Amino acid sequence: MIKKLIGAVALMLTCTATFAAGGGFPLDKAPYRVNDMASLQNGAKLFVNYCLNCHSASSMRYNKLKDIGLTDQQIKESLLFTGEKVGDMMHVAMTAKDAKQWFGTTPPDLSVIARAKSVNAGPSGSDYIYTYLRTFYRDTSRATGWNNLVFPSVGMPHALWQDQGPRELTTVAMHEVEGKEGTPKSWERVTTVYDAQGFSTVKAEPVDNYHGHATFDAKFKAANPAQVATYDNDVADLTAFMSWMAEPVQTLRVRIGVGVMLFLLLFFFVTWRLNASYWKHVR
Repeated sequence: MIKKLIGAVALMLTCTATFAAGGGFPLDKAPYRVNDMASLQNGAKLFVNYCLNCHSASSMRYNKLKDIGLTDQQIKESLLFTGEKVGDMMHVAMTAKDAKQWFGTTPPDLSVIARAKSVNAGPSGSDYIYTYLRTFYRDTSRATGWNNLVFPSVGMPHALWQDQGPRELTTVAMHEVEGKEGTPKSWERVTTVYDAQGFSTVKAEPVDNYHGHATFDAKFKAANPAQVATYDNDVADLTAFMSWMAEPVQTLRVRIGVGVMLFLLLFFFVTWRLNASYWKHVR
């Protein structure tokens, strides 16, 4: 039993190490707002107004939103626009055939995307969503005119771009360059600047006596930092709602878990004292 437990822990750590070694854009820690009703309600509004145009949440009913403090009347007035009923699932009107034709693929269902993007002993799905929605940038080389640092060559356009405002992106990549026949490999620094319209300029320069490893750095420059701060706050609310939607009972689960652990600790203490009492005369 102990060997199996050690093996399971080792496998989990190996998967986590593999994820870290695999690279990818580093994820920002998402603010924890699953217990904040105002944030969840704002997130629900953003989800219905922006995400639900292309993505479904087929495991969630509108009336489940009463758990975050909304009434049936508020749901009808603020979140139902095309004749749905409060008890309906959160389906999208767009068909899979149309989605395939317009986007090249069917947009994924977002019911449990926050759980699907989680990594054992690693970043949470909330971190992924929070970073993903904040790292879009204009790129004229893409069919949609948009690209993403977390999901390169993504097929999804930036649905919230007007709320975020125009930004410039500068990336600096350090990578090895294959040498010509008979010459060793060398290092090169490539600086790419994407302006607010998505046009890019690339500058490559050799780096001598570099003994590090391949790196990638990205930095945004916003035209209106205050607007970006407001956008980041809305994304935090949207992320919180999607995290709640993936597991509406998660706060209850945590409370039950804490109660169970306290009971086990109490039971352990009682058992320990009983054991000492039963065996004290045997010694």
